[in-house]
Amino acid sequence: MSFDTLKRFDRIVAILIQLQSKRIVKAQELADRFEVSLRTIYRDIRTLEASGVPIYSEAGVGYSIMETYRLPPVMFTREEAGSFVAAEKLMQKFTDKTLGAYYESAMFKLKSVLKNSDKEWISNIESQILINPPEELFNKNVTDALEILFESIAEKKQVRLTYEAFSAENKTERTIEPVGLFHENNFWYVLGFCHLRNDYRQFRTDRIQQIKRTEFPFTKKHDSLENHLESKQACSQIKVRILIDKEISRYLKSGRNYYGFISEKSNGNKLEMTFMTADIENAFPRWFLMFGDYAKILEPERLKERVKEILVQTQQNL
Repeated sequence: MSFDTLKRFDRIVAILIQLQSKRIVKAQELADRFEVSLRTIYRDIRTLEASGVPIYSEAGVGYSIMETYRLPPVMFTREEAGSFVAAEKLMQKFTDKTLGAYYESAMFKLKSVLKNSDKEWISNIESQILINPPEELFNKNVTDALEILFESIAEKKQVRLTYEAFSAENKTERTIEPVGLFHENNFWYVLGFCHLRNDYRQFRTDRIQQIKRTEFPFTKKHDSLENHLESKQACSQIKVRILIDKEISRYLKSGRNYYGFISEKSNGNKLEMTFMTADIENAFPRWFLMFGDYAKILEPERLKERVKEILVQTQQNL
């Protein structure tokens, strides 16, 4: 059997697995994944059909496989199973308690199909991996926030939140239509249409004090999360330029992207850094003060004023 024949066989098996992983799979999606032409994908699909796999196709939509058709249990390689160990540790620490428990249950099922030697290999490494997030990502009293939000997005039903904003004195009751979830600056956020504000808002998951399902459907069709975030960033970003001593600039590399870092260029013994940030009132000036004695603000003027205001208030509090 030639190398090309083996390669095609592996691709066809992978296509079959992907067809079972989603309700609809587009031909272009398959072509992009396997880096082949659409014509090659069409030929592979015909091969699967000829072998008895019940595949349905609809022009302009994609391929689907009969609901009752299933492959025998999939065997994972040791390396693939090892990658799930790292994912399990992330799920335990970066999701809420309920979703983490679901993933743990799935891991037991995965381990059950491994060879005994691979089970021992996995056991040896999973106890030696530890992940500690820098912040509390969820309210400990709300153990199923992600589960409810996932259901809401999938079923297009509203949810009710009791929410405590950073600057608010009292908690507020919100009914929202969740658009999507994203992880940014070490926190989870849900972006949704808020009926109280009659506009789109984002909510930090650790500030959700209570969340409840409802039977009320969404009142409108929402654009994708990606488009919402891109639109928000384009409308609200402010250009910031600072000069910073080269000797400490390396210590900022791990955090500067959180504050909209765009570029840097050498300026004598200093670096000129450019940012596009949405918050020059709190987030960026407070971060700047961590290394402010080694840096200078070039623009905007409002950022200079805000840093001075924070310093004055700090001095009064001493």
